Amino acid sequence: MRGWVGFAAANGFIGVLAGAMGAHVLAGRIGAKGLEWLGTAERYQMWHALALLAVAVLARAGEAGTGRRWLRAAAAAFAAGIVLFSGSLYVLAFTGWRPVAMLTPVGGLAFMAGWVALAGHAVFGRAR
Repeated sequence: MRGWVGFAAANGFIGVLAGAMGAHVLAGRIGAKGLEWLGTAERYQMWHALALLAVAVLARAGEAGTGRRWLRAAAAAFAAGIVLFSGSLYVLAFTGWRPVAMLTPVGGLAFMAGWVALAGHAVFGRAR
């Protein structure tokens, strides 16, 4: 799960960077809609970077077997959601390329799958 901690940290950094860029550098360049997309992408990225970090901490705390499988599924789904949901909104905000918007709901579904997997861990996972 160490890799997930690194991925969470990198996404926390990128989320802060995107928020700062939107507020201080890009405000006049990407327009109101672009700033809205940027804000949504950054917000979801930050929350799910924190969720991914929590999943990694839970896994490190000693879950085994079924519990670890649920946590791995949650981590993978949160990571996919960050890339697809936030990533597509960043591309949309910075370029205006509309076809990428088809990935946004797929990323949203991945976020939801991550939360379902985390709930599955709570219900079906067993500690050592």
